Amino acid sequence: MIKQEDDISKEEAVPQSDFARLYEESISTVKDGQIVKGRVVAIKEKEVIVDIGYKSEGVVPKAEFSDPDAIRIGDEINVLVESIEDEHGMVVISKEKAERAVGWDMVIARYAEGDMLDGRVSRKVKGGFMVDIGVEAFLPASLAAVRNIGGMNQMVGQVLPFKIMKINKARRNIVVSHKDALFKQKEEDKKKILEGLQKGALMSGIVRNITDFGAFVDIGGGITGLLHITDMSWGRVSHPSELVAIGDKIDVMILDFDTTTMRISLGLKQKTPNPWENIETKYSVGARLKGTVVNLMPYGAFVELEKGIEGLVHISEMSWTKKYNHPNEVLAIGDKIEAEVLAIDKASQKISLGLKQLEANPWVDIEGKYPVGTRVKGKIRNLTDYGAFVELEDGIDGLLHISDISWTKRIGHPKDIFKKGEKVEAVVLAADGANHRISLGLKQLTPDPWDEIASRIASGTVLNGKISRITNFGLFVEIEPDLEGLAHISELGIEPTEKLEEKHKTGDAIKVRVIKVDSIQRKIALSTKDL
Repeated sequence: MIKQEDDISKEEAVPQSDFARLYEESISTVKDGQIVKGRVVAIKEKEVIVDIGYKSEGVVPKAEFSDPDAIRIGDEINVLVESIEDEHGMVVISKEKAERAVGWDMVIARYAEGDMLDGRVSRKVKGGFMVDIGVEAFLPASLAAVRNIGGMNQMVGQVLPFKIMKINKARRNIVVSHKDALFKQKEEDKKKILEGLQKGALMSGIVRNITDFGAFVDIGGGITGLLHITDMSWGRVSHPSELVAIGDKIDVMILDFDTTTMRISLGLKQKTPNPWENIETKYSVGARLKGTVVNLMPYGAFVELEKGIEGLVHISEMSWTKKYNHPNEVLAIGDKIEAEVLAIDKASQKISLGLKQLEANPWVDIEGKYPVGTRVKGKIRNLTDYGAFVELEDGIDGLLHISDISWTKRIGHPKDIFKKGEKVEAVVLAADGANHRISLGLKQLTPDPWDEIASRIASGTVLNGKISRITNFGLFVEIEPDLEGLAHISELGIEPTEKLEEKHKTGDAIKVRVIKVDSIQRKIALSTKDL
């Protein structure tokens, strides 16, 4: 039996004033902009009715649910109260806005600019994409890095890593970058790989690029190391392309690495023993070896004795007697030759070789063959400013110095006296087999005339001569054939302002007085004063 109102006990009755108070409290607890928990009480075709404990229910469009078919009566959801009552007396609420508000607070509390997080690309918009990271963030197309995922159209719906680039709290706007996230991830992966590297370890890699100084090899994880040309082979390598090509898969050794700069030095030759390690047991000084000429330089020829071992034949070690301007006058790249080991320097990895040592040294006992005072005959082979080289025999030249051509005549250049190919007779003045030198003299074929000149031409004698040369310090005067004296400018009696070239000319006759005849210095001093 249902109780009538009059039957309600005084204890159960609620005063009318309390009802009003409770009603006002229930209304005052729900405010615009507040996020509250509601319960689904009805599901319609396009709407979901939600009870939020207010005098009237709220309506949420089904479109705000990610999976509308999964909605059940009694489900509890968070909603944002947009308006206490609309024109129909219903509470205006939004599940989507509640989730955004909660998501924004969560994201702001958990993340900052520069942080990494995963997100789902929800849709494509003008200039980029919208990404769900708890709230919607904007991904500019320039920061999407779409190549690695198949293009713009393939990106929507994918869950990818992102880096927060900018947070605008005032506008509740977040900009993210997939491109920077990939870069950071790669750098971290590289660092992990680098930290796990060990010097001396072998790794497989692919040649990505070739330069004049080496090859860049990808050893995995986006890490590229430099294989320098000097670490490719123990032998000579003119260009890295001689040994590797782009795309080649090769095994390389880790020589060194820097986790800070992420630089790695790789080696190829280090996989095999250094051929210089036991060089002393292979070769010895004096041994005669066969090899191939692999390079020519102005100073000599490099000869490959075996793979990784080269020796140098210096240009001075190519002939005992001939002087070459360049090794290509004797050798060519590819020539097979025999040479003698002259020296071995293991520390510097150098071997000195000689070609001339395979033949007898013609300079041995040259002093006995050409003793001092011996008269010799030869052909002028070369003329220089300081003398003439006379070929005495094949490969043996003697130097006839300009000062040993004449006792009395002053010579400006040997070409004034000799012609190339002309035969001359001379006297051996000195022979030095160790330094491969022979000194010759022409004037020594006749006695020194200066003692006779000193006795014949006395001081004070006045002579008629001819000016042979004019210098800034005086006049050279020929007083007899091939005999000159010097009239110093101080003995010419001219004013300081006068110039010799203005007063005298070469070939002019001139009268001079002998001041002094020095038979030791072989000089005659002349004067024109008082004449």
